[in-house]
Amino acid sequence: MPTFTVTTTLKIEADTAEEAALLMYRALSRGSVPLHYRVTNETKATTDLVLDREKADEYAMIDHTADPGNW
Repeated sequence: MPTFTVTTTLKIEADTAEEAALLMYRALSRGSVPLHYRVTNETKATTDLVLDREKADEYAMIDHTADPGNW
């Protein structure tokens, strides 16, 4: 199965890197889900994606571990 690295960014004004990381954590823990992602595959090919929130929520509700293709 291919491996991907998924990253997201949030511009945050802070005095230190640690404070910025804590503010990012706070935003994520409060349910502020980012929709802009950069996905890099094993060959270092990169794609920028903007997810449709409705489609992403629908996908997240499905148990994809039940798909035999994942075994």
